[in-house]
Amino acid sequence: MDARTREAAALVELLRRPRFEIIPLDGIEEQVLAHLGTEVKVTVTASPRKGLEATLELSERLARAGYPVVPHLSARLVRDHAHLEEIVARLLEAGVRELFVPAGDAPEPGEFAGAVELLHAMGPLRARFDEIGITGYPETHHLISDEETIQAMFAKAPMATCIISQICFDAGVIAAWIAEVRRRGIALPVWVGMPGTVDHAKLVRISMKIGLGESARFLRHHSNWMSRLITRQFKPDPLLRGLAPTLADPATNIAGFHLYTFNEVERTERWRR
Repeated sequence: MDARTREAAALVELLRRPRFEIIPLDGIEEQVLAHLGTEVKVTVTASPRKGLEATLELSERLARAGYPVVPHLSARLVRDHAHLEEIVARLLEAGVRELFVPAGDAPEPGEFAGAVELLHAMGPLRARFDEIGITGYPETHHLISDEETIQAMFAKAPMATCIISQICFDAGVIAAWIAEVRRRGIALPVWVGMPGTVDHAKLVRISMKIGLGESARFLRHHSNWMSRLITRQFKPDPLLRGLAPTLADPATNIAGFHLYTFNEVERTERWRR
């Protein structure tokens, strides 16, 4: 099998098992039920504005509808150990067996300043979940140095089963970051984060609703992509072509694609198929 055939086969396989990230806003549950089959893993974000309750309620409903659901358990939104135990009990009762644990954006944290502290606090509760994801940063974080994000990944990796990379539009940057993660000895599977099919107006509207979260930071710090989105709809195809050699290399241990849909579920699923 030549390189091009291997790359095409890898891409097809990875697109069969994506993660769709959604934001718990009005109408999103109906979109998921109407347009996604239950083979698609759905991740549900959390934000300081809406709090964890919106995330938990939507995750419970989708899990009971048969979807593999991954709630975002933002560490800074968890009040204390009792709240953590309550959340875990609720999710397990609903059939949720996967978590994504970011630090989160809450300006005033509860008992947990970040993901490391919350993962430590979970202790034996971690074993109740089949998968626990942590954040990876292909691009420089606007508040944290590259070295700090790598060191944080080292601290979290023994308590996790996979890495989910933040949204990035540069295939070269993503590939270099994955190579560096592997060079430093972190072998966890990586879900490559990329936007789904989304138009400019929707992206701006969603970012305003969720406040100073990941989407708003993306808009502020990627003005070159804003100019492209103003004139046309974004599709991930060029990014996938640029990533093809990385995706086809078994040494990179790519788990799949984490699609930031910005709630454009139907468009993104139509593109995937």
